[in-house]
Amino acid sequence: MVSAVFHSPLDSSSPPAGHAAPSNAIKTVADGAASAGATGQNGSKTVTAAGPAAPRRDWAALSRSFWMAVLPPACGLGLLIGLWAVVSATTGQSIPGPADTWQQAVSIFSDPFYRNGPNDQGVGWNVLASLERVAIGFGLAAVVGIPAGFVIGRFTFLSRMFNPLISLLRPVSPLAWLPIGLLVFKGANPAAIWTIFICSIWPMIINTAVGVQRVPQDYMNVARVLNLSEWKIATTILFPSVLPYMLTGVRLAVGTAWLVIVAAEMLTGGVGIGFWVWDEWNNLNVKNILIAIFVIGIVGLLLEYALVKLATAFTFEEVKS
Repeated sequence: MVSAVFHSPLDSSSPPAGHAAPSNAIKTVADGAASAGATGQNGSKTVTAAGPAAPRRDWAALSRSFWMAVLPPACGLGLLIGLWAVVSATTGQSIPGPADTWQQAVSIFSDPFYRNGPNDQGVGWNVLASLERVAIGFGLAAVVGIPAGFVIGRFTFLSRMFNPLISLLRPVSPLAWLPIGLLVFKGANPAAIWTIFICSIWPMIINTAVGVQRVPQDYMNVARVLNLSEWKIATTILFPSVLPYMLTGVRLAVGTAWLVIVAAEMLTGGVGIGFWVWDEWNNLNVKNILIAIFVIGIVGLLLEYALVKLATAFTFEEVKS
């Protein structure tokens, strides 16, 4: 019993009243006070040391983001050039290598807007002629397709009426419409514009109609309560809600139009980047064909980038708190 009474305070987590605190508790308090004193003495030094650390971390993060943005595309481009050089070497230079094509590109772009006749013009004039056809055909498709999408999406009867027609005509290859254009318009240039029109109109109609159909029904109920006219509904309710869908259709239509115009110009002739490719093939000038491929890709990339920026500017995302 004496031994039990003697050892019980050591086994307890808190000492009874009138007894001194255990040695480990005293050591803990002392260590805390020492660390607090050290912090107080070296406080200015700690703040001074942490000052340059934050800019270093910011600079490291900025450098990392820069290299992650630049290095992967550079590696992809290097891979393309490397494969191109290997293919050129294995085919016995029947396909020109990157160095020879680059020298030819420097020669071509030193004077891209020369004129030596109706069928001998610089690559700049050919690109501008193709862009002009795309702009006219695409503009006509937007004038017709966007209002048609609003009407088809707004009224169920018209939606059920035109859906079978759109499903039937949309999968038809755009070049299949080119002979119809030649037959009706009796000219290569309007036939190419007609081809651009018919291939650009479907994405705009479909995306605009889908956007109208996805407008919340609560908005339409409010419009019905306020007795708004159809024009007021279209301009104040439908248009802001449908704008992201409409811009997506515009972006898809422009990409399709730029793809189709090259093939259409190969068949119709005249001035244009597609005709330039076909003419260089007839002259067996493979270097110029490769240059034209890069020009077509860069122009298409710029068009896509411009429309993505436009869509981003008019797309509003909900800010989460």
